[in-house]
Amino acid sequence: MITKSSKSKPSSTAMDPVIWSKLPQELLEHILCFLPLKTFLSLRSTCKHFNSLVFSPTFITKHSSGSGLSSFLLLSHQQFYSHFPLYDTIIGSWRDLALPFSLFPPFGSSQFTLISSSNGLLCFALPSCCSFLVCNMLAKSSRVIELPFFPFSFELLTLVSTPKGYKIFTLCTKFSSNRAFVYDSVVHSWTEHDGYQPLLFENFHQQGAFYDGSLCFTTPEPFSVVCFDLGTGKWGNLNVEMPRELTFVRLVSGVSDRKKLYMLGGIGRNGISRSMRLWELKEGKKWEEIERLPELMCRKFVSVCYHNYEHVYCFWHRGMICVCCHTWPEILYYKVERRSWHWLPKCPWLPDKWSCGFRWFSFVPQLHALA
Repeated sequence: MITKSSKSKPSSTAMDPVIWSKLPQELLEHILCFLPLKTFLSLRSTCKHFNSLVFSPTFITKHSSGSGLSSFLLLSHQQFYSHFPLYDTIIGSWRDLALPFSLFPPFGSSQFTLISSSNGLLCFALPSCCSFLVCNMLAKSSRVIELPFFPFSFELLTLVSTPKGYKIFTLCTKFSSNRAFVYDSVVHSWTEHDGYQPLLFENFHQQGAFYDGSLCFTTPEPFSVVCFDLGTGKWGNLNVEMPRELTFVRLVSGVSDRKKLYMLGGIGRNGISRSMRLWELKEGKKWEEIERLPELMCRKFVSVCYHNYEHVYCFWHRGMICVCCHTWPEILYYKVERRSWHWLPKCPWLPDKWSCGFRWFSFVPQLHALA
């Protein structure tokens, strides 16, 4: 029979400081990545290094993937005052986001509209203050951006995050020839550029798709893709042959580095879509069809929008291409890796009588996103 030696010492759960003090820095940060966000934030006061990690994009990116930090599909509607329903795509449940009015300027919290989002940043229009507001809800930081002039009518506003901050693109409809305006958070100023003819406003719910340093838009029939270079302020054309018998098209930029461009479109005649298909731009030279929407889903979607495709818009969210309609409270989405189509369940807090004004956004909280 085997017995324990009387001389053996009981095991201790205490961590030997001599051993743990020699832990490699990269291994320590890897362990911290798996802590819940709330727990990690409470450790910031223990040492300067832990506090500095909050502002490290590399660490926050690792933490987001390692800890399962939630990402959300955010629903905005004019009858939800100061609250936004959030669908948690990690755990598959609904939550509620209440806006902290401390982020808004005086008199700015009485009227606001969410108009764009990008990598943890939200952009609001504040008509009463003649300005925009960009904020990071997680970091509780915000910036008020005055309009170039007043009155300023804008369309196709798109917020684009950059490694050093963000840019805001919009077309102004005040001028007969229309003009493009770009705000750069690095220099805190607007620049004015030529607009584009023909007008792009037919797809007024669709934002630009950021691809290879440019914002891409589709023109009304005959359909084509035009690009606005955010660096040079110049317009150009994507000289790629478009599929035939298109009834409508929408662009989506994919993956975090935005080096993929997808196109969703309807195929049919006389403005009636008989099918919906998804294409990917291959090597910047041709559109390659990668998927078709199942027939039953297609019938439901075209009946939802009543063939008024100007209400249809798309966006990218964590490996998903989301297809939405301004008049319908559900999202049709495509999981790129699984190559499968799904419907997002309707928000349980929506009354049945609401029939229009639904705007969805991708919201991925990030501490390091600079507002």
